[in-house]
Amino acid sequence: MSKYEPQVNDYVIWKGKSELDKGWVYFKCDDYITIEVGTKPKPHCSVVRDVIHCKYHCLLLCYHWDWNQLEYVKTRKSVYDET
Repeated sequence: MSKYEPQVNDYVIWKGKSELDKGWVYFKCDDYITIEVGTKPKPHCSVVRDVIHCKYHCLLLCYHWDWNQLEYVKTRKSVYDET
């Protein structure tokens, strides 16, 4: 059985020791990934709608030794894909 290697834009479920977290893989390097579990609009973006970075992101840090606890669900085309 092959080991799952998380990639940016994968939706994953992290079955950790005490909780179940899920979200999009937002960043990846050799040592860890970040999982986006929530977003919140920035206050100025309700007025200025053409700004690219209009959200605060809540991210979890998942080190490579915990990747075996991740369950792959699906992949999105880009961070701008809302489906």
